[in-house]
Amino acid sequence: MAAHLSYGRVNLNILREAARKDLREFLDKCAGSKAIVWDEYLTGPFGLIAQYSLLKEHEVEKMFTLKSGRLPSADVKNIIFFVRPRLELMDIIADNIFSESKVHSSREFHILFVPRRSMLCEQRLKEQGVLASFTNIDEYILDLIPYDGDLLSMEYESAFRECYLENDQTSLYHTAKGLMTLQALYGTIPQIFGKGDCARHVANMMLRMKREFAGTQNQILPVFDTLLLLDRNVDLLTPLATQLTYEGLIDEIYGITNGYVKLPPEKFAQKKQGEASKDLPTEPKKLQLNSAEELYAEIRDKNFNAVGAALSKKAKIISAAFEERHNAKTVGEIKQFVSQLPHMQAARSSLANHTSIAELIKDITTSEAFFENLTVEQEFMTGVDTDKVNTYIEDCIAQKDPLIKILRLVCMQSVCNNGLKQKVLDFYKREILQTYGYEHMLTLNNLEKVEFLKLQTGSRNNYPTIRKTLKLWMEDANEQNPNDISYVYSGYAPLSIRLTQVLARPGWRSIEEVLKMLPGPHFEERQTLPSGLHKKRQQGENRTTLVFFLGGVTYAEIAALRFLSQMEDSGMEYVVATTKLINGTTWIKSLMDRPESQLP
Repeated sequence: MAAHLSYGRVNLNILREAARKDLREFLDKCAGSKAIVWDEYLTGPFGLIAQYSLLKEHEVEKMFTLKSGRLPSADVKNIIFFVRPRLELMDIIADNIFSESKVHSSREFHILFVPRRSMLCEQRLKEQGVLASFTNIDEYILDLIPYDGDLLSMEYESAFRECYLENDQTSLYHTAKGLMTLQALYGTIPQIFGKGDCARHVANMMLRMKREFAGTQNQILPVFDTLLLLDRNVDLLTPLATQLTYEGLIDEIYGITNGYVKLPPEKFAQKKQGEASKDLPTEPKKLQLNSAEELYAEIRDKNFNAVGAALSKKAKIISAAFEERHNAKTVGEIKQFVSQLPHMQAARSSLANHTSIAELIKDITTSEAFFENLTVEQEFMTGVDTDKVNTYIEDCIAQKDPLIKILRLVCMQSVCNNGLKQKVLDFYKREILQTYGYEHMLTLNNLEKVEFLKLQTGSRNNYPTIRKTLKLWMEDANEQNPNDISYVYSGYAPLSIRLTQVLARPGWRSIEEVLKMLPGPHFEERQTLPSGLHKKRQQGENRTTLVFFLGGVTYAEIAALRFLSQMEDSGMEYVVATTKLINGTTWIKSLMDRPESQLP
């Protein structure tokens, strides 16, 4: 079912299996038939761990979404609530239980908190008078979820906001716990490097937890050689820029949620000749995107400009394979052709889907609006006119373009200029509030608190120095046959990934000055391994680094790390972990106050 998780350097299926085992054990605690009531946000992440078939094997007969009022009817003995520890959800659960107890007195109720139990939530249930109704109150520790053969995510959407805006370090505790779980399964990670305040906190918590559990750790040969913890605020620029890889653009335009994307259905309608096209589907086309699909694994990390050629090459290969049937003369040859047929048909259907997606994206990337936006982004990245009001942004506000687009550009200008002059910042704020409404004052205030927007103080702008030293801008980036990570943004090399690349070779000592210019401390820790567990490296064997982004990572950054893993001489393979997969839009939305009710 999840074979693609074990293809990579590190078999992430071990983590998935451990999570499935815990889930089965909890379900078996509740003997008899069951209905699960889901906190809607959890259904996506859980889908990556266990399909409905696993739940069915453990007598789960019905599944409902958590909402107030009466629960839908179900002839079951147990009702299990799967919820995040949020107070507002406790009120809904109390409402459910009151309306149930009037009808079914014999039912048993259970609650499973994901990822941790919460005293506050239990207190709220007690105040509501329903705490005693629960037979089991438990927690299901789902910290790191395997998304792909080299990708883990906590899907903790508010992590960045909590850490940098609300000064709440809960997500850092969950990160440290998740990393301890990982070490229990894959061995102690001998070297830890980090950059940023949150990275320092996580490392400290991990080291403390390790001391507390001293003597109980498993004797496992380490799979990872190094852990790199990176704060998202060390590199605020990268997520604000438009990603230009195939997967990055799908996420920018349509949004990828828990490995799935919903696309406009009309491109995927199977029209038969001579039929009227009036019965076009209206439901969005939902596709799963991961490396289990051969073609997607091949094109996901390419710059979008190289995708067309890759698809046409694949189309020729598939056509040639189907033509082979005419050459099959003997029974043996025909048999062999027939045995390959399912694989060939899957490849053809995959090609059709990705050709349609590429056409949808191309309609947008070839538009004038996309080109103008990208031009301004690239001017900011290269330091052109970053210290004055940008006429393109001014025009976009006048045309009432989507607010998020404006905020991404203004924040980008501020980041590339180490803040904006007072009159420039005041102008943007005034224009935004007058055009989009004064309720956005709170959002602008939030963006200032996290330093997306800031006032330029006397200190000099360090961005040009950082850009030159780390070669963040590469002229004439080769998009078709890349030789540098800058291809993922057509010229801009993500700062976060450059830091990762330099750490591997020649090491951070070579860029001490630049590291001091970036926020937060940088550090190195070593974890002692029990004797006999030191790896004996084979000749030519690559080292494995786990790069953990605290506060989110983009698909373009993941593509850049995969590119580094595949480089002949890098000697390093990367596995990516993060609190959340993000893009500029979802990132800024997470910092807005009540974004849904306000966006035009």
